[in-house]
Amino acid sequence: MDRWAEACEALSAADPAMARAIARVGPCTLVRRRVAGGSFGALARAVCYQQLAGAAAAAIHGRFAALYGGRPTAEAVAATPPEVLRTVGLSAAKVASIRDLAARVQDNSVRLEGWSRLSDDAVIERLTTVRGIGPWTAQMFLIFQLNRPDVWPTGDLGVRAGYGRIHGLAKPPTPKELAELGQPYRPFRTVAAWYCWRAVDAPPPDVATGAAPAW
Repeated sequence: MDRWAEACEALSAADPAMARAIARVGPCTLVRRRVAGGSFGALARAVCYQQLAGAAAAAIHGRFAALYGGRPTAEAVAATPPEVLRTVGLSAAKVASIRDLAARVQDNSVRLEGWSRLSDDAVIERLTTVRGIGPWTAQMFLIFQLNRPDVWPTGDLGVRAGYGRIHGLAKPPTPKELAELGQPYRPFRTVAAWYCWRAVDAPPPDVATGAAPAW
């Protein structure tokens, strides 16, 4: 049985619309994302990707990682002048964020270890002390690096859009609405979010009615 089979069964029992989405997409294939540089590399990557389309973000991150032979470290980034970091396409705000992360890792005010001993909320609290790392970035770290099973990123546009598509809504729910709508998916909201992301790849809304097709 695959790792997320129990989650899929529970979600299907909790929500018929989600059950149809699961049947359409197939088994959840969410796995830990392997990023060179460990937790530091993963968080630096997340900052590079903030508010950018995938291709542009990937290009910038690729150039950033190349500065360090593909394995960025806190020590190496802290020693890199801001103007050099700007040359790879990072904004001034992202340079400040990545350098703040590096400084906090170096002085041990943000420890990038011992994650298994921390709750989801504690991980978010630790990471959001870093300049430019907000709840969404911390939640992506929980999902893709730590594979925590019950993360529900209500501010993520893809999750909101996917939920609306799965349930045939005329428009996506607001973050506040989505927080309540996700309650039946506990303790497997990460997997529900994964299926919402997959649903974004579905056919577009009906051009006549503007409504998204129910799954």
